[in-house]
Amino acid sequence: MDAEAFPRLIQGLQRPDAWPPAARVAASPIEHIETHISHVFLAGDFAYKLKKPLDLGFLDFSTLELRCHCCEEEVRLNRRLAPALYIGVVPISGTPERPRVGGTGPVLEYAVQMHRFPQEARLDRCPLTSDLVDRIAARLASFHAEIPRADPASPFGTPDAVLAPMLENLSQVRVRVDAPDCHARLDRLQDWTLARWRALTPVIERRRAQGRVRECHGDLHRGNIALVDGQPLFFDPLEFNLGLRWIDTASELAFLLMDLDAAGAQGLARRLLNRYLELGGDHDALQVLDLYQVYRATVRAKVLAIRLGQCALAGEESAAQRRNCERYLDLAASYTRRRRPRLLLVCGLSGSGKSRLACALREVLPVIHLRSDAERKRLFGLAPEAQTRVEIGVGTGIYFQQATEWTYQRLEALTAAILDCGYDVLVDATFLTRARRAVFADLARAQGAGFAVLALVAPMAVLRERVARRLAEGRDASDASVAVLECQAAACERLSRSERRTAITINSTAPPSIDQVLARITVLTGVALGE
Repeated sequence: MDAEAFPRLIQGLQRPDAWPPAARVAASPIEHIETHISHVFLAGDFAYKLKKPLDLGFLDFSTLELRCHCCEEEVRLNRRLAPALYIGVVPISGTPERPRVGGTGPVLEYAVQMHRFPQEARLDRCPLTSDLVDRIAARLASFHAEIPRADPASPFGTPDAVLAPMLENLSQVRVRVDAPDCHARLDRLQDWTLARWRALTPVIERRRAQGRVRECHGDLHRGNIALVDGQPLFFDPLEFNLGLRWIDTASELAFLLMDLDAAGAQGLARRLLNRYLELGGDHDALQVLDLYQVYRATVRAKVLAIRLGQCALAGEESAAQRRNCERYLDLAASYTRRRRPRLLLVCGLSGSGKSRLACALREVLPVIHLRSDAERKRLFGLAPEAQTRVEIGVGTGIYFQQATEWTYQRLEALTAAILDCGYDVLVDATFLTRARRAVFADLARAQGAGFAVLALVAPMAVLRERVARRLAEGRDASDASVAVLECQAAACERLSRSERRTAITINSTAPPSIDQVLARITVLTGVALGE
């Protein structure tokens, strides 16, 4: 079907008799939703999506064969993540004015058929909770671990393949938004993107060699996640461009993080990032995350710019779309700014509340939370929350002395790399000895980072009760038993006089408010919260 007949087909599909009986509900008219690349019809219990006959460079739906192929790919890709939603590809026959969905005869168009769910179930239309974000992070981490890696001989994920769509986004916004101030923003973003890409080229190549380029979703933002039967389902992956789907998993993560930032949910974005890293262990992604966040923000700006060119919008509506486009460019610019990082140590005996405080802080500070219990298990090929207490004794299982040394060495190496990326780091470990704490204090000085120790304390009776209860519940990464707690208490070295100058001692049975803790961190590190 040519582009001139296509609008008549869209009008024809809004007739109830165009649809099979199962898609007709007398009390519910056919609903039509248009995006920049598709038309979606909500009919009865089903949804049908047609591709627009267009060629935007980064996608090509210009022929019926290409549109059919992309429909088939959309079903295949969606069945990885939302198999219960996607039914298949259906033909549309008849004439543009009197089409028949699922009919016989010459095919006019193809549509993807899926089970319908309430639009209010999409995460860009419903409230987000901490628990839901944790489940999304877990699903994303497991998805990225399962999907195929790019063949090293393929063109996917090379430095040039990474740069090309970044520059194309900026170019597509430039030709569609004719405003000098917008063009100045685009110039600055392009200069930064080129410089950052050049600096990160070895990292991009290394991550590709390590298998981090995989067949991802490609378009993962809140609008493409739905809460169905209480579970977050990822749907509508990017089917039309292999190069935009076979990408670094860090690029996919960056899109969702950027989208949460754009919604004003920075605390949840930090929570998602930390949970994803804790489960998947890909802390190396932080080296390239800023580049990909800038890219993803300009993707959204490009989509808005394309819609501006496609629609005859009223003056105020057009101005609002333009402001949203520019808002995404401003968000992209925010990711280009470097800041002085902080290094925080949260230390204390098992059961003293270290991880509880750390989890609270990581939603109000831009910190990467490193937990010794999780990293120790990762060293031994175990999941962070795997239970090993059947083996644990004092100095046995994965808790022998050399394993502890390896764990702190890993924490030190991760901390140095993450600080170098410009992120704050919060290290959550017992830090029983002054020597272990000194290593990290020296690291902060060497990297010019603000430094503070948050030392948690509580009466031994309280600690014993907490440790015993946590072990019985079996839902925490810590395997410490009461026997281990007693050994920790015997080996613990109190803060020295010099250490106390950069430390906050917190009694976890009557802790200060989070605002009071943040105020003390600001004083000790010399880094304001907004910096």
